[in-house]
Amino acid sequence: MSDNKREKLMKKVEYHLRTTSRQLIKIDTEEEALQYLTDSFCSELYCDFVAVILNEGGEFLPKAWSGNLSSLASAFPLHSDECSPKFLYQSITDQTADSPEVCILAETLKHAGVKTWFTVPLKDDIQHFGFCIVAFLSYVPLLDMEISFEEFGKDIAVAMAVARQKEAQLKKIEGFGWISKNLSLDVPLEQHIAELTSKAGIGTDANFSCIYLYNEEENCFVFQPPSYGEMERPQKIMVEDKYVLKEHFPFFETIGGSQLTVPLVIDMKPIGVLHIENKREGVFTKEDLKALEMLANHLATILDNARLYNGEKEHKQRLHFLLDYQQALLKETVEDNNFEGITTMLGNLFQDSVIIFDRFMQPISFNTEKTENGSQLIEQLAELAREERGKQRVTDAFNVSDPKHVGYCFSFWMINGGGNLLGYLAVRRPSWEMDEFDQLMVDLARNICSIQFIKQKLVLDTKEQMKDSFISKLLIEKIENRDSILQYANLYQWDLFKKHRIAVLSISLEEKELKNGNLLEQQAKKSLIWDLIKSRLPELGTGILSAAHNEEQLLIVPIEKERNDSNKFWESLYHSIRKWIGSSPIACRVLIGIGGITHKLEDYYISYQQAIQALNILDSRFRKNGFARFEDLGSYVILHHLNHSPAVDLFIHKQIGPLLKYSEGKNIDLYHTLHVFLQNNGNVKSAAEELYIHRSSLLYRLEKIESLISVDLNHAEVRFNLMMALKLYDMYGDAMG
Repeated sequence: MSDNKREKLMKKVEYHLRTTSRQLIKIDTEEEALQYLTDSFCSELYCDFVAVILNEGGEFLPKAWSGNLSSLASAFPLHSDECSPKFLYQSITDQTADSPEVCILAETLKHAGVKTWFTVPLKDDIQHFGFCIVAFLSYVPLLDMEISFEEFGKDIAVAMAVARQKEAQLKKIEGFGWISKNLSLDVPLEQHIAELTSKAGIGTDANFSCIYLYNEEENCFVFQPPSYGEMERPQKIMVEDKYVLKEHFPFFETIGGSQLTVPLVIDMKPIGVLHIENKREGVFTKEDLKALEMLANHLATILDNARLYNGEKEHKQRLHFLLDYQQALLKETVEDNNFEGITTMLGNLFQDSVIIFDRFMQPISFNTEKTENGSQLIEQLAELAREERGKQRVTDAFNVSDPKHVGYCFSFWMINGGGNLLGYLAVRRPSWEMDEFDQLMVDLARNICSIQFIKQKLVLDTKEQMKDSFISKLLIEKIENRDSILQYANLYQWDLFKKHRIAVLSISLEEKELKNGNLLEQQAKKSLIWDLIKSRLPELGTGILSAAHNEEQLLIVPIEKERNDSNKFWESLYHSIRKWIGSSPIACRVLIGIGGITHKLEDYYISYQQAIQALNILDSRFRKNGFARFEDLGSYVILHHLNHSPAVDLFIHKQIGPLLKYSEGKNIDLYHTLHVFLQNNGNVKSAAEELYIHRSSLLYRLEKIESLISVDLNHAEVRFNLMMALKLYDMYGDAMG
């Protein structure tokens, strides 16, 4: 070949090499770049075989080839140890290669019938990828272009590195695109972890990838399965007092090692780490760190969204659950008139003890642990609640420590309806804090209880109205409609023809209650006390009927309740009532006047009148006793049979009228002074001691009395008339004309 022709050929080859280099840089994938290289060499150099051989894990593998020597391509892979090491560092030809006995690649080419061949190393300043081999079946004189081909090999190596980097970026982009498309919020967390650790491991060429999430309660990092690769790290990494993450993960956000760890951060708060180990080739680089950080950020966002979504989903489920319970509770209020079904359902709803109290803090229904001292525990709790309620009159909720279980408390909420306090709902809880859903549960329960209270009140009010109508027809001097009365009695399953007593109650407020409130408020307080007494009466057994008549509170009690000891029964009843009203925050006292025994319908009116007179006498003379039976009042019983005629009023006015008039509005009660003097048989010393005044003061009052009514108190007849007038006034009092 002439020098001129050789020079033109060399220029043509150099131009082809430059053009090929520029084209390779534009190609995105390594596979496409290498295939383009082999195809262009075959067409431009007219060779029989071109292949790109890469060194992977100690073996020479053809990544791309062109030509018809399939037998040569099938001879690979070849162990790099059995081939000349020069292939990776310099250009080799069939003339400069080691002998076939030394190099298995040279021997393979010889057996394939290759006459001429040369190689180009594919290397840059950092990596040695492999080499490119060009083969001819016939002898071809090789051009002296070793330097050009080696430079071309460097260009190919750069193109391969660029292509690999592009592929890595595309994989990352594809990976993030896959995450966005495939990480559904309905998918279990374990599936998310499996996919993301796999992406982290494959994307960074690591053998192992895992996620640790931080557990605040135990103060440790907990492995979140599954991992990518075999798990050899501990399941838990205790933090204790070592809060620097590098003490637990040495390569935390640090490249250049066999491990790499990045944080998972939500709202500036680390929730865990994404950790990889053992890069297959080399160490973890800055690109790996960036890729891992992007993946960790995306994972943290997905976890946060999943948390918010699951929280919203759980909240929605809880609301549906609560609405179902509301419907069931409303059904209970329709089907039943008591609170038993409601407390049972509320106990299931709150998963703990539930007690419903009335407005006087008396338990009316509960769903608690079945213990021997259950009732005693509730009474103890009620007492503590009354004390706490007394301290916090303004708030509608308060807490009381569980007297039985340390660390638990009972939360009390007021149950209101129509602007009135109806009762209290108490729920035992392990802590003093409540979330919004718990508060919603409480509000729902209070509303349901309020409905039941109001329903009960409507039923009771209706019954009370019917009862009052019935009582008003019974307690008249001349009964007009016996059949109607008997029908009412049958409605209440009450046998009017059995013997009964009628008792009249007087409820009076203490001085401090009278000062705080107007007349309407005072009347409302009395009504509350009467409601309390009525609500507690069933504790004494069935058969006692309570009613209101002419603004008076009545008890109609079967004689069989007295069990042959009338005084003991009424004393026990009176003390029970005092105990009941003592549990109320309203300070008051009760007196009970008790009428005689009934034998027929007409006797109920007589027993009622006797009870009123017994109450009047009790209030005037024997208030300390608290109760009095009419038949125990001695001469009052005889006087009762006197008709309350004008003659009686005239007698009272004549005997003690001036005395009563003088005592009105005065600090000195001469009426009471005379009563005590006569009760002590005219003994000045005894009367003065009972009145807590000096003997001389009593003598002055007695002179004043004698002067007002123009009598001599030393005469027995005068004393008798005055005593009779006093007793008649005690009986009729304000009823006098």
